[in-house]
Amino acid sequence: MPKIFRFSARPVLSGALLAASLALPVGAASVPFEDSAWKVQRFSLFSGNDYGFEGDSLSVASDGTVSIAYRPLAPANWGARSASWSWSVDASVPATDLTQKGGDDRNLAVYFVFLPEAQARELQGASITRLLNEDAIRALVYVWGGDHGRGDVLPSPYLGERGKTVVLRAAGTGAHGEDIDLAADYARAFGSDAPGALVGIAVSGDSDDTESRIDASIRNLAVN
Repeated sequence: MPKIFRFSARPVLSGALLAASLALPVGAASVPFEDSAWKVQRFSLFSGNDYGFEGDSLSVASDGTVSIAYRPLAPANWGARSASWSWSVDASVPATDLTQKGGDDRNLAVYFVFLPEAQARELQGASITRLLNEDAIRALVYVWGGDHGRGDVLPSPYLGERGKTVVLRAAGTGAHGEDIDLAADYARAFGSDAPGALVGIAVSGDSDDTESRIDASIRNLAVN
């Protein structure tokens, strides 16, 4: 049974209470993994991860490859300030330094992409690569991988001041549930308690630097 992790101190749940905790909170909006809503961006013409879009779950298989899957959120969800999901890893990359460009393989990364509302409206429909190059973008990247402490906020080797890596799980296998306070983490990462519009979410797996293999999945993704 997955364990629950939250940055604010709270007891670990078990049994029936844990199962209940994984249900959608009141007011939460499910973010389904529908093939038509997600767009996969490869960084190499010849290779990329294999994504399986299966409604409430997404499988990720990576064999010395890297790519990212992105979906925009509807304006009705732009005000979301928390998120939850469960994920599992059956085959893991080795521990890496997530601050090192070109040496930062990780099993899974979940990106929450924010923009000021004015820019959010102007950039509706933009690709993830364009969004991540916008000066106004801010991205919280929650990671399962690396050799860092749980809850560490790290500089991104690719996004500079536009993005921060938040470590949830070190490299390794297992299954866990996450319950995330996006607003609190945004304040820790960027020194501001006022996130912009949550315009989209992305999921990636990265095994190209270590030429290793990932078998992983994420399910029951929701924002609130």
